[in-house]
Amino acid sequence: MGLVFFSLFLLLLQESKGQDFSAAINNNASSNSNRSRSLDTNCNWFKGKWVYDPSYPLYDPFKCPFIDPEFDCQKYGRPDDMYLKYRWQPFSCNLPRFNGVYFLRKWKGKKIMFVGDSLSLNQFQSLTCMIQAWVPNSQISYVKRDGLTSVSFLEYDVKILLYRTPYLVDLVNEGFGRVLRLDSIRGGDAWTGMDMLIFNTWHWWTHTGRSQPFDYIAEGGKTWKDMNRMIAYYKGLTTWGRWVNRNVDPSKTKVFFQGVSPTHYEGKDWNQPTQSCTGQTQPFFGTRYPAGTPMAWVVVKKVLSRIKKPVYLLDVTTLSQYRKDAHPAAYSGLHSGTDCSHWCLPGLPDTWNHLLYAALFS
Repeated sequence: MGLVFFSLFLLLLQESKGQDFSAAINNNASSNSNRSRSLDTNCNWFKGKWVYDPSYPLYDPFKCPFIDPEFDCQKYGRPDDMYLKYRWQPFSCNLPRFNGVYFLRKWKGKKIMFVGDSLSLNQFQSLTCMIQAWVPNSQISYVKRDGLTSVSFLEYDVKILLYRTPYLVDLVNEGFGRVLRLDSIRGGDAWTGMDMLIFNTWHWWTHTGRSQPFDYIAEGGKTWKDMNRMIAYYKGLTTWGRWVNRNVDPSKTKVFFQGVSPTHYEGKDWNQPTQSCTGQTQPFFGTRYPAGTPMAWVVVKKVLSRIKKPVYLLDVTTLSQYRKDAHPAAYSGLHSGTDCSHWCLPGLPDTWNHLLYAALFS
């Protein structure tokens, strides 16, 4: 297994032939106008810095009905609010101002679906709050079901959905236990017919022990008690990539991948080894994040480079690594202890959606 992982590691570190966010859109736009929207080639939305902006946040959390307790840091007693006042500023350009009414008008009659784990929930609730702040009196349908949540802005006939699936690939109950099937996506039938899909998976691939929701891993008729999680992640994402190639019509559906959202449990990642996200009130302001690029990001880039259909990476990893101050920590209405995985709302996921907005409308 060690030799296999080392070989995979070398493969993944090869210079990618694939698409980063802006390059993918520009390259595809030149060859097929239906496949993508061209962006300014001089701008990399994901290289920049966090700047103080007193006009932030983009919405009042006490006026948004969609925020779950686990992200509602102000409601559950967070005493500071500076983390709400930072705006992402790319080095080479300015992000377009987010306009929820414009978003709704441009996507009138469309369906948008987030697919993934609780980080997709974070981004889904952020986007619905950002839009609702622009149309506070608009009639809204809010439906929560097991595994599927939707917010519909009825006046504009825009439906935003969340499909909860932590691995994208199937997790099934067999007679001998719970099995993570790396080569199967039966749940994908629910994703068809959408006008936009925003996928995400990573955090659950690292869970072990009592927090691990499967007993076995299976692929190609073989079953293992466990395997190297990075290899499993690579295999699972590759299966998802095949699903995209087989099922997505780029002339009808835009596909995004959220990227790898970092955690801040270990202060050594930003050169403060005795700390965690608890008590952090400011971003990391250095020019290079000390922990470097996570291996999961390399896996994502490699898999995306091999997908034939256009999938645009919301490359949020580095800009999110800087935000050690933006987690719920102890101020969550759901998690006990310290939460350095998810993000307060309002907060960082608003920037993820601002970048999504830039991709769609620039």
